[in-house]
Amino acid sequence: MSSTLRSASALLALVSLAFFAVTPPRAHAATPAPSPTAVFDDLKAHATPDELYRLLFALPKGGDLHHHSGGGVPMDYVVEYYTNPARNRGQKFYLRTTITHVPGAPTPALPEVLFHVVRESTWKTFLPALRAQWKLVTDLTAEEKSAWLSGLKLDLPGEGRDEFFEKTWFRLGPIFSDITLGPDLLVENMKAFGRESVRYLEMQVSPWGGTDADGQPVSPEAYYQAYQTRLAQPDALATGVTVRLQIIVLRFLPGAEAKIRDAFAFIDAHRDLFVGLNLAGREDNGKGQAARFTEVFREMQRKFPRIPLAIHAGESDEANTNIRDTLLLGADRIGHGVNILKDPATYLLLRNNRYLVEINLVSNRVLEYVSDPLQHPFPVLLRTGVPVCLNTDDRGMWDSNFTDEYVTAVSHYNLSWAEVVSLARTSLVHAFLDAPTKTRLLADYEKAVSAYEVRYLTADWRHASTSIAPIVSNYGKKTFRLNAPVTLGELR
Repeated sequence: MSSTLRSASALLALVSLAFFAVTPPRAHAATPAPSPTAVFDDLKAHATPDELYRLLFALPKGGDLHHHSGGGVPMDYVVEYYTNPARNRGQKFYLRTTITHVPGAPTPALPEVLFHVVRESTWKTFLPALRAQWKLVTDLTAEEKSAWLSGLKLDLPGEGRDEFFEKTWFRLGPIFSDITLGPDLLVENMKAFGRESVRYLEMQVSPWGGTDADGQPVSPEAYYQAYQTRLAQPDALATGVTVRLQIIVLRFLPGAEAKIRDAFAFIDAHRDLFVGLNLAGREDNGKGQAARFTEVFREMQRKFPRIPLAIHAGESDEANTNIRDTLLLGADRIGHGVNILKDPATYLLLRNNRYLVEINLVSNRVLEYVSDPLQHPFPVLLRTGVPVCLNTDDRGMWDSNFTDEYVTAVSHYNLSWAEVVSLARTSLVHAFLDAPTKTRLLADYEKAVSAYEVRYLTADWRHASTSIAPIVSNYGKKTFRLNAPVTLGELR
């Protein structure tokens, strides 16, 4: 090698040494954070029941579209309002603790059901022998009060549809028709829903049969004004829950057609708060089949601008045409739809269409319309293009909350993160809301989902879950074998 080449090589070596002396080795590329989808799959596989419950409690939720006034309020709240003068404005109520026939006494128009509640003014109209079967609620023993609370819930073996439809509803008494107390109970319920990150509540009520604090009848207009005023108060607004009302009509009663006519007229005049009409009642009662109402609905649809319809249908063990007949009434949403897969033609009609099926998993289990959760149509509907959302129905009587619906769905049907998000989004899309309010709630929901992903759907999800303080229901505690204490009945 020539001296020139040797010098060039030496110079190159010196330059290389200098370069590596001042240039650090290239760092390895950072490991990308796991996607929300991957984290959700991980926590489904590895979370304890309590961890899953906490994370789904904090989950942003959309609307509870299938929600009954009365049955949808925690029953602990109901007992508290009956027994606490500070909450019921000093009203007095009596509870039936025994049922004994009184010979020769006229029978009042009351259901002969234990734990039925009446106002003091009603109790005073009874004969002395009948009065003796009732007890002032503030004088109840701890055992009597506990039995009363249990009677408001389906919490004992063997309790099912007959107990629910024929007894439990009558035990609610006058509190929800009272326009001085019913709106307060709604706001208490809104507070609990707000803590569960629910944005919208569409509640089924009847503005007929309302009373004042003395038990005197009030007009449907007074009922409307009472709820409108109460929902505008600061504590109601602070819950973050938007509320609208449906009018519900019991379908098997002789005068149901007249009530439907009244409901259409009332909703049309009060569209700012009342947004839809519903039919409810046992479908095994032949007097309430949907086809009975075809003509009256067509009559009303010729008379009034469009009023949305969310109607109970398919809450049955048997195959029937009730869902199809309900769609023929003009229904936008189907409540329950448990037997839909037994009607293939109607199922095909629902696929990739605009009709929503309101799913109530806990209700269907408690009332034994679907005893085996793996046979529920919900996951089939969800994954074959039928719009669906989760709802609580009569959560007070199930002693459950909205989180229980989501835990049931995720646990039994292996929902993906995308499917979970779609349920709440779909509920808001199909809510009976004006366009600006719907747009606002959808935007708020999407923002909340993004924040949830950043905070909880990370590799550190287990630690993140420890910061969540859920409302734990008795249903959730028992069904999911949680270690956390029950807190559902606690008023704030």
